[in-house]
Amino acid sequence: MEKLDRDEFVRRMKPIKLLALDVDGVLTDDSIFFGPDGFELKKFNISDGFFMVLALRSGLELVIVSGRFSAATETRMKDLGIKNVLQGMKDKVEMITPLLEKLKIGFDRVAFVGNELLDIKLARKVALPIAVANAAPAYKDVAAYVTRQAGGAGAVREVLECYFEAVGLDPERFVS
Repeated sequence: MEKLDRDEFVRRMKPIKLLALDVDGVLTDDSIFFGPDGFELKKFNISDGFFMVLALRSGLELVIVSGRFSAATETRMKDLGIKNVLQGMKDKVEMITPLLEKLKIGFDRVAFVGNELLDIKLARKVALPIAVANAAPAYKDVAAYVTRQAGGAGAVREVLECYFEAVGLDPERFVS
């Protein structure tokens, strides 16, 4: 698939009503720390989280779609106020469809940020598939846009900055 440049990507973000985000490799740097008792730690990017909160305040729906369940993800998303946290299903299209029906949002109004083979099916279904800079080559092949920033290093903030530009809103307006 031919990649969008930043200007065209911003234009294509304008009709988006829901941004779906993978976790491992998108909101994190694809690392997980496990303790001997199975305790899991993840490193999330603060700027990504900050812009997620601003986007929520602006009215954009956000949903987390992760193939594996993680208590660390639950905790972080609760901290950010993200209500729609879907985890533990490999089929992300099946996972997100009931939420879209509930919200009355079609796949034609959804953008999705992913990075891995597991994300390809959902990427093919949404209006705007986005890959982080360090995504798997096969995922990049189906993405319309590739961020400059890597997963866990500001890629989600980059996408949300484009969203704010697309809808003509200053993110500073939503800081409180």
